[in-house]
Amino acid sequence: MLHNIFKSSRKTKPKILPLIIADIHEKNSLVLSSLHESAEVKLQVKSLKIADYLIGDIAIERKTISDLINSMINKRLIQQLKQMEKYPKSLLIIEGNLQEVLDENTNISKAIRGLVTSISTNNNTSIIQTKDYEETSKYLITLAKQQLKSKTPISLHSRIPKTIEEQKEYILESFPNIGPKKSKALLKKFKTLKQTFNANEEELKEILKNQAAIFKNLLEN
Repeated sequence: MLHNIFKSSRKTKPKILPLIIADIHEKNSLVLSSLHESAEVKLQVKSLKIADYLIGDIAIERKTISDLINSMINKRLIQQLKQMEKYPKSLLIIEGNLQEVLDENTNISKAIRGLVTSISTNNNTSIIQTKDYEETSKYLITLAKQQLKSKTPISLHSRIPKTIEEQKEYILESFPNIGPKKSKALLKKFKTLKQTFNANEEELKEILKNQAAIFKNLLEN
């Protein structure tokens, strides 16, 4: 048998799939079933303290119309939106025919209209309306793919810090959402890496804002 010695033996690199993390409470939803069937994303199901889905640094809460009404009445939605502020970005997906409810001109429809307006103006949360679970899953997949494209591979060794001060900044800049400006500000306030890492969340908020919780979580876990 003759073998083709000119045939390349180089293996193709496996395709990197964007990751969607779903809360375990979503396990019975048709959205999760649709994501499971998709070959475009990698799905991980785990217990999340905040949000129904995590895609990169985006926290996502999904509400069907009935969920939205119930969480509005018991004020749970406001609490959930507040918790999602710990992430740099947050998104509320309202699934179902919201316009049909708003057209009824009832006290519930007026309350929903006021709630949506309040979220849009007073929270750092974007709102997307989808008609059903299939459209919700398509939005999540699109968002995950966009997150993957937006991440340019960065070598942490692209520059070699020489002075001790540069080395400290170099270490801080390896954390998510901390660039040269924030690393300098942290060292100016706390002086050393040890004091920076030992600072509590409230002290860090002065510089890191809503990202302070993520910074502390990385240090403690």
